[in-house]
Amino acid sequence: MKINVQNMDAQTKADLLIVGLSRHPENVEGWETFAERFDGKLADWIKDGLTYDTTSLTIYPALTGDIPRVLFVGLNDRKKLTEEGIRSAFGLAGKQLLKEKVKTAAVYVESFVGGEVEAEEVAYLAAEGLTMGGYRFADYRTTSNEAEVTLENLVLFADEPAELEQAATVGRVYGEAVNEARTLVNLPGNILTATALADYVRELGGAYGIETEILGKKEMEELGMGAILAVNQGSVEEPRLIVMKYKGTESFEDPVALVGKGVTFDTGGYSIKPKDGIVGMKGDMGGAAAVLGAMRIIGELKPAKNVIAVIGSTDNMISGDAFKPDDVITSLSGKTIEILNTDAEGRLVLADAVTYAKQLGATQIVDVATLTGGVIVALGMDKTGALTNDEAFFETFLAASVDTGEFVWRLPLTESDKKRIRKSDVADLNNSPGRDGHMIFGGGFVGEFAEGTPWIHLDIAGTSAAPSAHDFGPKGGTGIMVRTLATFVDKLQN
Repeated sequence: MKINVQNMDAQTKADLLIVGLSRHPENVEGWETFAERFDGKLADWIKDGLTYDTTSLTIYPALTGDIPRVLFVGLNDRKKLTEEGIRSAFGLAGKQLLKEKVKTAAVYVESFVGGEVEAEEVAYLAAEGLTMGGYRFADYRTTSNEAEVTLENLVLFADEPAELEQAATVGRVYGEAVNEARTLVNLPGNILTATALADYVRELGGAYGIETEILGKKEMEELGMGAILAVNQGSVEEPRLIVMKYKGTESFEDPVALVGKGVTFDTGGYSIKPKDGIVGMKGDMGGAAAVLGAMRIIGELKPAKNVIAVIGSTDNMISGDAFKPDDVITSLSGKTIEILNTDAEGRLVLADAVTYAKQLGATQIVDVATLTGGVIVALGMDKTGALTNDEAFFETFLAASVDTGEFVWRLPLTESDKKRIRKSDVADLNNSPGRDGHMIFGGGFVGEFAEGTPWIHLDIAGTSAAPSAHDFGPKGGTGIMVRTLATFVDKLQN
């Protein structure tokens, strides 16, 4: 999407103009001058019932000149505007633009300014929200050959345009990265295999000059990655261990690792999922998608922080070769693991990926995974669960999540929890201590491999895919944590 910032009085062609409508719009800076574009009809529209109620969207086909239609977005009270409220407003507007087949949209920036939101934030949120709201997955239906019309150009009308272009560009980058992650989550498991995901990462790394390393099954066997290889045993598809190294400083020191679970389809193995629970398991690589979306943003915006991305990718299938309950496996770290549940496979994949990140020199680690149904029981479908072993590290991350509006809630990881993870008659650890506290045990298991390295675990099993349409897009992959991870790295800059 191309971005063009113009002065308030510029005559620029667009298919539709987006205007925020709040109580007493006449108090908006420049409103009288801008209202001239409405050919004197705006006051009549308001008298006739044009509403400023929050989430209301109203289109009038009555503008003259270069912009034939206006979309009014209800904001209610300008004094109470928040960034998250404006983000949602632009998300809803983006969905409407898709329905209206709008290619070029303009935004009256000042009409969205108020409360805690300044013009620069509006520019960012407009580009980000419209991009996310206008997302659609290009599916495989053959019933229509009609091409999807999406937003190609965004014009921002503002008092001081020079200050807004960079903010809008960053918003566009964030929105596009989220949409890319959504597409990865939405791809069927027979199309997005571990090999295909590795090929995608090679292209991503090449596009942004990020060093990429792909380990195949043979290399993983030589290194002793027994945990991820155990998960892969039942599959005809080979696993991949995917690494990206972004160099943000002159010397590659003190890198933070973003570790993603990339299970491209999860049957549960011999601890097989029920028929209703197995549908949607193509999205069990949502953690990998989040990491790769963040790496796309990092590649474009180039923060001064070294970053390692590590993704363990395989599917979890059933065959005569598949691993099974009561097996004992040896991880890359050397720790042995008793398998009590083959559907607790994501933590095994992450165990080797986290260990490998440490071997590559990571001094801080964040792992992201659609790990447990337990996080949904505890927090619902709209909250990401978190664990950590480092208070200060987590506080920085939490600040990033507040900036992006992606809600994160930390759960406790106690010494008694760790004892249960370490309880086994035959091995160092067991992979499934029980259903009670399941989210904590799943993430805590991964923490056993982070050991003393500052570490955060994010369980996005509830938030990675939306069960229905929402303010920022349709049912399916959400791209959750893409924006928070990238913002977090930005906060860690040297």
